[in-house]
Amino acid sequence: MFSRRSVIALSLVAAAGFAAPAAAAEQPYTPEAFAAAQKAGKHILVAVHASWCPVCKQQIPILDRLSTDARFKDMTFLRVDFDAQKPIVQGFGVQKQSTLIVFKGDKEVGRSTGETKADPIEALLAKGI
Repeated sequence: MFSRRSVIALSLVAAAGFAAPAAAAEQPYTPEAFAAAQKAGKHILVAVHASWCPVCKQQIPILDRLSTDARFKDMTFLRVDFDAQKPIVQGFGVQKQSTLIVFKGDKEVGRSTGETKADPIEALLAKGI
């Protein structure tokens, strides 16, 4: 549970514009959302992101564009906060922010770290469909 001071500090950081925006189609990662998408056999992108990471910021517009591509309309885009969700990051075996992991149902089918070019990211997502 967050203290009142923590909530105020987080609010001030967000209001000051220090938090990077999420890709439009991304939703925050929760174990429940991930499990539900896996159970439904969905295609899933887990994007491990840090607000201070310039590579992550370069990935956002690419993921935004791909999320509107008809081929990826049924893909679930989940965003893991590299700093705030350390147990999740470790559970996925991620060493660095800007890691993209693609699942087809419960099977991991592709992974990339530090990629900022649209074509390789698109090819990675395509592995999940």
